[in-house]
Amino acid sequence: MKKLLIFLLIPNLIFAELLLEITKGSDNPYRVAIVPFEGSSNGVNNIIKIVKDDLMRSGEFFVLDEDMLLSSPEAIEDINPAEWKLLKIDFVIIGKVVDENSSGLKATYEIYDVNRRSKVRSSTVYGIPGKIRQLSHYISDGIYENITGIKGIATTKILYVNELIDGFGSTYILYVADSDGANEQILLKSNEPIISPAWSPDSKKIAYVSFETGMAKVYIQDISTGDRDLVLVNDHQISSPAWSPDGKLLSLTLYQDGNAEIYILNLKNKNLTRLTKHYSIDTESSWSPKGTKILFTSGRSGSPQLYEIDLTKFNTKPKRITFEGNYNAKGSYLPNNEGVIFVHRSSQQFQIALKYFDENFIRPLTESKMDESPSVSPNGNVIVYAITDDKLGMIAGVTLSGATFILPATNGKVREPAWSGFLR
Repeated sequence: MKKLLIFLLIPNLIFAELLLEITKGSDNPYRVAIVPFEGSSNGVNNIIKIVKDDLMRSGEFFVLDEDMLLSSPEAIEDINPAEWKLLKIDFVIIGKVVDENSSGLKATYEIYDVNRRSKVRSSTVYGIPGKIRQLSHYISDGIYENITGIKGIATTKILYVNELIDGFGSTYILYVADSDGANEQILLKSNEPIISPAWSPDSKKIAYVSFETGMAKVYIQDISTGDRDLVLVNDHQISSPAWSPDGKLLSLTLYQDGNAEIYILNLKNKNLTRLTKHYSIDTESSWSPKGTKILFTSGRSGSPQLYEIDLTKFNTKPKRITFEGNYNAKGSYLPNNEGVIFVHRSSQQFQIALKYFDENFIRPLTESKMDESPSVSPNGNVIVYAITDDKLGMIAGVTLSGATFILPATNGKVREPAWSGFLR
């Protein structure tokens, strides 16, 4: 058995940084101007750039270029609303960054609503020394939430698997990175495939499938320490882990009866409960936001479709959710439980699609030929997924407002993205 493991506590020796490229903005974004922040810190310009990229990547914002500013007011009282209306600006951001030596950075910022002619937010954010990106993401999330009324996701994280291919074969590396692809860190490295990474509800642990023993097995790993455990010891293939909302259970796909079925594993006592029983393959389960239902992919209707089981009802039969097309798989619920995101095949193209529960049709969200492995942001507004472009694998994203971005790696084939929960 060939195996090599590298954990977070060891510095990265392989670089595969994701480089954010915004490919399309929203059709009707909030128009924002960020006045250059005051401050002696050398990172002020970097902070403004990161905040701008965060807001634009959300798909909800247009940020005016700095060279288009007609003035640079130092305080809210200095803002002339007529001047900003001329530029069709909705909100003006003014800020200041102070370097407090060993204490790190302190940033204060204010948001001015041009149409209401009033200040709508004043906030102070503290950053750990050397963590400029984290401080910038805090600012971005504050601006995003105040203007849209939705929690921001700039401070969240993503998992992804990168496959490096050379003359000796493939090496698989599981990374964790900021939501914009920066600050990547290695969680696991193996000569065998790593698939299906999933965050625990508190985003402190992850579950994933590794083939390092020669068959699919599910492991749970602590993000901060790198410690990990095999969730279940047996002689059967185990795959597709998904955490219950309370973090006490995992739904899994087990092959112990000669067929792929959905089971629920109690993480404390290791008790298994069988959830499905059908001669067709049942796999790729996910939990509803309240933990009362489980969504999964099944071929019981003759083609892969999404089914749902109500856990509050005894001995209930799975309910078919998708009917349009002959392939719908890898589903997950929107955080507000209004619908599901999944992979849909249309005209030989695999696209990421959305189906609201109160609608009887599917909404395709992407246009590539081979889109897979969608993961929904914790605020429900952005979906990241894997794409293949010119035989290169990379992560792409689409917002419900229509903005798109890609996160191509500097090296390797990137697959299996998974979004964390809120970290603040």
